[in-house]
Amino acid sequence: MSSNTTKPILPRNPGTDFQLERFCDIQINRSAVEQRCASYGTRRSIKKDKQAAWLIKVISLIDLTTLAGDDTNDRVRRLCRKAIHPVNEQLVKKLELETFNISTAAVCVYHEMIAGAAKILKGTDIHLAAVSTGFPAGLSPLPLRIEEIKHSVEQGADEIDIVISRRLVLEGKWEELYHEVKMFREACGEAHLKTILATGELGNLSAIAKASQVCMMAGADFIKTSTGKEPTNATLPVSLVMVRMIREYYESTGYMVGFKPAGGISDTKTALQFMTMMQEELGRRWLEPDLFRFGASSLLGDIERQLDHYSSGYYSASYRHPIA
Repeated sequence: MSSNTTKPILPRNPGTDFQLERFCDIQINRSAVEQRCASYGTRRSIKKDKQAAWLIKVISLIDLTTLAGDDTNDRVRRLCRKAIHPVNEQLVKKLELETFNISTAAVCVYHEMIAGAAKILKGTDIHLAAVSTGFPAGLSPLPLRIEEIKHSVEQGADEIDIVISRRLVLEGKWEELYHEVKMFREACGEAHLKTILATGELGNLSAIAKASQVCMMAGADFIKTSTGKEPTNATLPVSLVMVRMIREYYESTGYMVGFKPAGGISDTKTALQFMTMMQEELGRRWLEPDLFRFGASSLLGDIERQLDHYSSGYYSASYRHPIA
């Protein structure tokens, strides 16, 4: 059985007409949100065998990512090979996981690295995601951002992580944001669209909730927290607000939209808190890679350390679990 076991293909979110009345009055109570999030790390504990199983599941949800200014083709090739074989062979044998064919959900890179990554990932079930639309600032001219999406798809990307224009949120230009994201969705064609809200730059939870609704109305397949380049990236309170918007959208339209927290999720404890949140807020179906991803790199190394501890009873040095 593959860790990326195929589920029935979900109908893509086609989006809706722009409806200001659906979100204009949203007000988020930060204290209530933070109180709810605090409970995930205290009264919900996952231990031993169950924790190991959950961590193997987390691996199948990772978009293994490198978005550094000094990325090289060799680094990306090593990252792709790590995505195909995310757990070292000795540990796989110890845990008797040979038949599970564990892999990450995707590899996420800059546009320039797509062609090389596509060659390594060819013949696997691993998706190839490209960041686009002037990532991370999203301030290049709109026609160039649209062409960048099309070019990434032509090079082999089947998922596009775009950044929205944060100024449109800060200025309350919701209809303009809707049309921008809708154009991005059209440029993606068959490739799935993940809209990065850059939540650390949107001001408050109410604005994040409204931006989430607008992106889903415009046809986003996923909504994503962060670029990983902001001072504050994925947090539980921000994520809880976004997943509740996903639930509300599903209840009103019948379409399931995915969620991707990204940036700052580097340890297993945090990852399991996010998994708990998804299970409780959206249900088991949202714990599959077609609806939930972690945008991460160092997280995989910590998962390997935890699995190694589960197998041997000892913690290994982090350098024994390189990402690429």
